[in-house]
Amino acid sequence: MSTTMQSLRPLAERMRRGWRVSPLPGFLRWWGGELRQLLPMRWRGWFSSGADWHLLQHGAAQWTLRRAGQREPLASWSDLGDPVAGDTHAPPVALAAALRSVDPEDRRLALLLPSSVVLRRPLTLPLAARDNLLQVVAFEMDRQTPFSVAQVYYAVRELDTPAGAGRFHAELVAVTRGTVDPLLTRLREQGVSIDAVDLAMGDDRLGVNLLPPEQTPHHVRPRRRLNLALAAACMLLLALLLGVWLHNRQAALEQMQADVDSMRGDAQQVAALRQQLQDNAGAAGFLAQRKKNAISMLSLLQEVTARLPDTTWLERLSVDNTGQIGFQGQSQQAAKLLDTLKDSRLITDASFQGSIQPDPSTGKERFYLTARVNQPAAGKPKSPAAEPPAEPADDGSVP
Repeated sequence: MSTTMQSLRPLAERMRRGWRVSPLPGFLRWWGGELRQLLPMRWRGWFSSGADWHLLQHGAAQWTLRRAGQREPLASWSDLGDPVAGDTHAPPVALAAALRSVDPEDRRLALLLPSSVVLRRPLTLPLAARDNLLQVVAFEMDRQTPFSVAQVYYAVRELDTPAGAGRFHAELVAVTRGTVDPLLTRLREQGVSIDAVDLAMGDDRLGVNLLPPEQTPHHVRPRRRLNLALAAACMLLLALLLGVWLHNRQAALEQMQADVDSMRGDAQQVAALRQQLQDNAGAAGFLAQRKKNAISMLSLLQEVTARLPDTTWLERLSVDNTGQIGFQGQSQQAAKLLDTLKDSRLITDASFQGSIQPDPSTGKERFYLTARVNQPAAGKPKSPAAEPPAEPADDGSVP
């Protein structure tokens, strides 16, 4: 297990370093601070960062406890323990009373050392050393300090000061084990567990931990498990919410598609009806135009009656759909009929079909003559002089 943790430690350090140098932590701190300012004072502690650091300092056989960032001490006791109770190994009553209001899960104790006993050494290292910073500094410990790695507790922190290309600034913080071990031993005898050994910086701490990982106490954090369970539940609810939203959108889309299909069918029916109406209107217009431009049978009969002489009578008169006229009858002078029909405004292209034959029974000439109806030009209005007399609409017409 220790080997696995050591192999994963560089990766964790790299991820932690990448998180620290990114702008996201600063933004989240600012955003969280702004949100906490909107809450009542009683609620602000519920949304704190979690870890509640208290600083423990030793001087002149006297222990002093205060909260991080505050100058006023919360408790103090002597190295002699609690002489009233007669037990020098029992936890100090003052410490227990001072930390009674702090959640044990969030309680963190840091042993602060004075700057006079701590060695701080600036370093300039290549960027490749970031992945194994502690190991690199361990190899350089003999050269950078008068001590070996086995004689000191040390930590390394990166600095934000600019460095040359391919390099970065760091700071080595080291203290001899002979300085820290007696204090840790005395605290263990009093039943006090230390989470970090750090350097005092005014009312706060420097922010490093000189304790090696194997001496750092492990905290059981049931609230973290609860938070993880709540986060998983939130993610599950979010997934369900997104699923319901997608289902509703899909149902709405299907309903819209069905409505569109129904409207498309209606639109196709309307288009078919419109096309049928247009076709009917076109046909009706065509027929009306044909009827308007066609010559009525009554006019044609009137024209034939007026043109043919009284000595001519017709046995048969036919008009087909193409405007072809057939005259079959008898006349005393059939050859003159072409001259009679030459100037007609309704009959044109008159010609005999076959030969003119005499009829012995009547003494007249039997003939068969063909002609064409003189149709007016389509789309051109006819002049009043050229129009035939108005006739009833039910007398029949030829196209």
